[in-house]
Amino acid sequence: MDLTQVFELIRQHGEMAYAFIFAYAASHSMLIVLFAGYAAHMGALDWGKLVLICWAGSCFGDMVRFWIGRRFGTSWMSSFPRLERAVQTAARLVDRHYLWIPLIHRYPNGIRSVAGFAFGMSRLPRSTFHTLNVVAAGIWSVAIVSAGYAFGHVSEKTLSDAASGVSLATMLVFLGLFWFLSKRLERVIEERS
Repeated sequence: MDLTQVFELIRQHGEMAYAFIFAYAASHSMLIVLFAGYAAHMGALDWGKLVLICWAGSCFGDMVRFWIGRRFGTSWMSSFPRLERAVQTAARLVDRHYLWIPLIHRYPNGIRSVAGFAFGMSRLPRSTFHTLNVVAAGIWSVAIVSAGYAFGHVSEKTLSDAASGVSLATMLVFLGLFWFLSKRLERVIEERS
């Protein structure tokens, strides 16, 4: 199956694709959102609708994790000591830097998984969290969908339709680069905590 067939499949099952993207945006997957931005450039998805779906999914996922962290703390994590330590470390970071952590936690791979719980366990007021969450999710969704869209624009200019295999390989390299950069950002944040 080449990339053209993937985009046609997305076009045929658009609403299901948006639901899938919402779920991934709620969970924390930046790579799927990047690919969705690329699909929007190729006409398989609508850019505006995609941004709104990613924004809503990102907000919803962090609100659920915030609620779990606020309601249950770390008591439910006792059987996952590594996760419990990570969440407690993130909660201390949030207590110290509560204005900028909600704005950047979506970008490093792995941080977002625990940050939502940490926000709930921290002293961060609920109203402040929800305000920062809505703003940060909007910035994130526009930035990541636009990055995927821009990649589509660049790849369209540099690659012909006959080179769809090269296009797929280039997209995978692009996604890998985003993953690598998010890992580097994650390490920098861990070193400063």
